[in-house]
Parts: sequence; C-alpha cells; structure tokens
Amino acid sequence: MKNHKGKVYLVGAGPGDCNLMTVRSHKLLSQAEVLIYDALIDIPQLELIPATCRKIEVGKRGGKPSTQQQEINRLLVEHCKLGKQVVRLKSGDPFIFGRSSSEIQALKTAGCEFEVIPGISSALSAPLLAAIPLTDPVMSRCFAVMSAHEPDALEWEALVQIETLVILMGGRNLSEIIWQLQKHGRSTDTPIAIIRDCGRPEQQIWLGTLSNIVQQTAGQSLSPCVIVIGEVVRLREYLIQPESTNMIDTPVTTNNSQLPLAGKTILVTRSVSQSAEFSDRLQQQGARVIEMPALVIGPPSTWEPLDSAIAQLSSFHWLILTSHNAVDCFFQRLQAKGKDARSLFGIKIAVVGKKTAESLRSHSLQPDFIPPNFVADSLVENFPDHLQNCKILFPRVESGGREVLVKEFSAQGAQVIEVPAYQSCCPENIDPIALSALQNQAVNIITFASSKTVHNFCNLIQQSPQLSGSQDWLESVCIASIGPETSKSCQNLLGKLDVEAKEYTLDGLTEAIVKWVAEDRNL
Repeated sequence: MKNHKGKVYLVGAGPGDCNLMTVRSHKLLSQAEVLIYDALIDIPQLELIPATCRKIEVGKRGGKPSTQQQEINRLLVEHCKLGKQVVRLKSGDPFIFGRSSSEIQALKTAGCEFEVIPGISSALSAPLLAAIPLTDPVMSRCFAVMSAHEPDALEWEALVQIETLVILMGGRNLSEIIWQLQKHGRSTDTPIAIIRDCGRPEQQIWLGTLSNIVQQTAGQSLSPCVIVIGEVVRLREYLIQPESTNMIDTPVTTNNSQLPLAGKTILVTRSVSQSAEFSDRLQQQGARVIEMPALVIGPPSTWEPLDSAIAQLSSFHWLILTSHNAVDCFFQRLQAKGKDARSLFGIKIAVVGKKTAESLRSHSLQPDFIPPNFVADSLVENFPDHLQNCKILFPRVESGGREVLVKEFSAQGAQVIEVPAYQSCCPENIDPIALSALQNQAVNIITFASSKTVHNFCNLIQQSPQLSGSQDWLESVCIASIGPETSKSCQNLLGKLDVEAKEYTLDGLTEAIVKWVAEDRNL
C-alpha cells in the first residue's frame, strides 16, 4: 500500500468479531495510513491498525451526536489527496444501509481512486450466530431486509405477506413495528427474535412472539440490534448447540460478557494446522483470539531413516510417539510405503498426552501406555516394561527433540532408534495482525504449547524492528505455558512466566488461564 497516490478503501467490518472479517479487510487494516471508522466498530478491529495510523471516529451511533455525512465525505477526499491510503471502515457491508453511495460520489467528483471491500452484513450474520435460518423449504422460501429507522415509510401491507422479515435499526421503534405488523394482519403468535450486539462478547438474544416481546424487553436498551420475525425463529430450538438450548416459548437472554475470558485478547502461537482447536476452546470461554503461527510443520530433510525403520518394523518391541505431529507423519509415511496399521502387529505403542492418544485412535489403534504426567520425560520413570535389550523406534521432529528421554532409555539398556518424521520450522515473517496487536499493546495473554513455539516466537520478535527495540509490549502481558519444559523456555527467553497448566493439555492450559483471569479480576 506504499503508493505515492492516495486511495480510499470502503471496507465492510462485518458483524463485530474481527475473526469474521475477510482476509482482504485484515490486510488493508494492517497497512492503513488513515482510518475513518463508524462508532459501532469493535475495538479488536482497531487493534489491527498500525500504531502510526491516524484514527478518526465519525460517529453514526443512533441517538447520539454524529458526524455529518458531508464532513465524512470531505475527510475522505482530503486524506486521499494527501497521498494517504485511507480505510473507511463501516459496520457490516458497505452497501447495506451504509451511505456508501454519497461517499463514492464525492470521491469520483474529486478524482480520487477508491475500492469497495465487501463485508458480512448483520442482516445475515446475526440470525446465523443466533442459530436462526433465514430460509427453509417449508417455513421460509424468501426473506426481506429493511431499515426501521423510519417505520412510517415502509409498505407494511406488502411486508406482512413475506414469510421472514429481517429488520435493522428497529430497536427504538419496536412498539411501532409490532403495531404495524398486527394492524396489517400478522398473527400475534408469530415468533420474533431480537439479537443485540451480534458477534460480540456482550451479544444478547430475546425470544418471544408479537404479543409479548414488547413487555419482555421493557426497560432494555436494544440498539444496535437485528430483529427477525417469522416461523424460522422456532427452528433455533433444534439448531442451537445442545448445551445452549432454550425452549422457544421462554424469554431468553444470553450474555457472553459473563463468560470467564470476556474482554481478554489472547495470542495463540501454535502452527496453522493446529491452532483452530485451541482457539475455539478460548473463544467458547469468551476470549478474542489472534493467531500468530510460530511453527510450520513440514517433511524432514530426508525420509531415508524412517523408511529404513518401516522396512524392519517387526524387529522393534516398542513404538514411541510423543506428539500429534509424530502420529500423523508416521502413519502418512507408513501408507506411502504401501503399509498400514497391520504392520505394527506385536509392537507395543507408548504415547504422550491425551491429544496424541486421540490421534492414534483415529488410526484404529489403542496406546499400550500413556505416562501419567503427559510429558515425554516421564516415560522413563513410569515405563511398564524392562528396558534391557528393548528395541524402541522413536519417530520425532528432526531438530529440537527429547534428548533427555533418549539418554535415559539408553542408560537403562534400551536400543533407541531415532528417526526424523517431520520438521518444525520458524515462519519467515510474523503475522501482520499479531504484530499490530502486540505493537499496540492490545494482547492480554500469550499462550505457548511447546518450547519450540517459544524459541520461534522470540526469533520472530527479533526480526521485527517495531518490537525488538523495546520490551514495553511484554510488560503487561500474561505468559501462559502448557507444561514444565515450555515454562523453562518462557523463563529463559522471555524472562517471565505467569501461568502453567496443571494438566499438560490444551484443556488444562485453558483451565489455568481461566483461573488466572478470575484471580486477577478479584485482585
């Protein structure tokens, strides 16, 4: 985006969660020089912006003073003509009640270059996030989206004939909307859902019918909200997650701000292929998650040692697998050599950790031994077999493996054959969204699930001039580790450790973080 000529990007911010923005939007935000944004933009989205970016809020929040549209147009033109790359960040989609047409006309008149980046409108995302489908083969063959900012201007006689209605900007006019629908023949038993702050930790949902929703929400601040009216609202009972199911005739208020990690931004450093599961755990607890992959998993520099071991599998007494990656890479290579799990007949298998055991079970095999502490070094202390003259196959990462484990096994008479099954490398660059969040001191907690991620994280920081020159970004950040070995790396390389999981699993790490946050809030 470092051009001499300015350009304005009209970007849709989506419903509020920065994880629901497009990849293109993320990139533009991370490179913006001027940001002109609506009042409804979520704070984490602003955290993606470089510290050097000029930020200008232009209001547009119902019931409060707002910047006049003419002034917004002037700001866009002014900064574009100064040669700046301007992001005009709008809630939802730029063209769904977004007044983008006026801004584009002003830019065209001034000869300014512009581009429109789509976003997910709350009209579509709010029902989806509330488990309410807008269409159904029986209940809803069409739907209409409207703004109720001026309810008198709507054609209610025609609208009541449409099976599903989605109403934006209707919170302050709810009574008028209900009255118009009933006046024009809509049944008082028609289901209605009101979704406030969709896609945010403080999201709330009220369910009812046209006959009781006004009474249910009396005294409540509903804006900003999306209102869904129609029989499809009843389907929520069947489509919502089982643990969250509420009877459709019962008033419902769900408030994600009560979740234990609400308001916390957590950086996850696992590899791209493994981060989603952990991120989901944290988000279910209310956290905002930014993924900064500090590992890239790939093939070893040569397959020859592993292929040789596979060719003589029957000579081994034990197979030791200490990670999910080791399991997957070993069995992928086994299959590549024309073999399958039957080749392991007569060989006992030891794994480290629940996740590794689950990975093994996905190949229809049960582990013969799992050490109680879920760490590789405890294998020796608790190993269930005599090690004298025991031949062990140990597929592992090509570098940075378990030297202590091999040394202890060998000292007790075992013959350990180490073979590289995969390589874990450091990414070339730090993720720009994570970089911006760290630079702006917007991250509350950084999580590490292995010593290698700590080492790679520190390497990435050293390669980033924005962070390597100062430790300010680290001072107020909680460092959370999955286990003792990872904790040692945190202490040695980062100089601090705040949280260590008691159970060395992702669930254990999540639990430890929740506990730390609760104690921190109490203090």
